[in-house]
Amino acid sequence: MDYNDQVKNRLKRIEGQVRGVLKMMDEGKECQDIVSQMSAIRSALDRTIGVVVSENLEQCVRQQIQRGEDTEDTIKEAVSLLVKSR
Repeated sequence: MDYNDQVKNRLKRIEGQVRGVLKMMDEGKECQDIVSQMSAIRSALDRTIGVVVSENLEQCVRQQIQRGEDTEDTIKEAVSLLVKSR
């Protein structure tokens, strides 16, 4: 699967957020502020996982339909991936 720049940029932003949290820790920032930022990172990562799975699912289903194949197992696998990521 090819990953578009949108997904890569999301991950780069998350990487920056993680670096920011590490800096906050080094600076001795309050626990509430750090946890808040960590929660934002987790949410951003969850959204990115959703984008990756949905884009992959769409591509796979389109290809299977074109080949006349059943898509049920592919859809179940995608749902399983989303559940595991939580």
